[in-house]
Amino acid sequence: MKFASFNFMKRVAVFVDAGYFFAQGSIALTGQKRLRGDANLEIKKLIKFLEEFAVALTKSELLRIYWYDGTAVGPTPQHIALAIEANVKLRLGFVNASGQQKGVDSLIVTDMINLARNHAMSDAVLLSGDEDLRVGVQQAQEFGVRVHLVGICSHPDNPQKNSQSQFLLQEADVTHMWTEKEMSKFLSYPTRPVFPKAENPIAMEKTESKHAPTNTKARVDPNAVLSALAKEAAADVEDQLIQGLLVNFASTKQIPPEIDRLILGKAKRLLGLLTADQKTQVRQAFIAFLKERPAKQDNTKK
Repeated sequence: MKFASFNFMKRVAVFVDAGYFFAQGSIALTGQKRLRGDANLEIKKLIKFLEEFAVALTKSELLRIYWYDGTAVGPTPQHIALAIEANVKLRLGFVNASGQQKGVDSLIVTDMINLARNHAMSDAVLLSGDEDLRVGVQQAQEFGVRVHLVGICSHPDNPQKNSQSQFLLQEADVTHMWTEKEMSKFLSYPTRPVFPKAENPIAMEKTESKHAPTNTKARVDPNAVLSALAKEAAADVEDQLIQGLLVNFASTKQIPPEIDRLILGKAKRLLGLLTADQKTQVRQAFIAFLKERPAKQDNTKK
């Protein structure tokens, strides 16, 4: 009697819980939990590190890296930049009104089980600490997958005291701990300097309005205001996020909601309600200014 046999391909999938990554990463690097916006994540260095770590650990070929995060308004510039990287799959849950992630754990569990059931991976590297992921670990193991659990050491003086569930630690086949040394290779929390902004129609409008008794909105050129807002927003985008934003706009004709709301909100305060044409104008101006930035940076290098 012959039995069906499955030849596992030696492939490893990496599962990253972004909420855990940033929360514990900030503690490991700064000693306290910091806001996501304070972090400087070097995406290409992170992806390279994850791949090299997983391949060296398991002696397997990389299947892909899964990045799980929550969002309340849609993909952020960082999400988009991650999504266009080779071998990266972005998975998004949502963030409720209390700031809590919802649906992220279920996405991780579902992917782990499906990949294990389909024999798409022989090993799984899981970066998280949530006890709710135990079921995914258990199910993957039942299909023959070895699970390598990675944590972030937030207490250098007491490595045993960590933010991971003890039950999750017990369930994993192997556990690993990243320290400040590993995290500092791709994550940092620099002090962000505040530079005075050059004069523009928006700043001039605010200055004039303090002394003018009448409404000055009518004396401001709406086109100049929209252009200045778009240029200001484009200048604030991190270099590593530019390509992702341009690729995303080319395919969807949209910019991330957090940038869109910021620009339109400022424009509304200065000009009142915007027409549909004005909204289109400021969005297109933002993309146009964004396209100019890489060219300027290249010229300075020559």
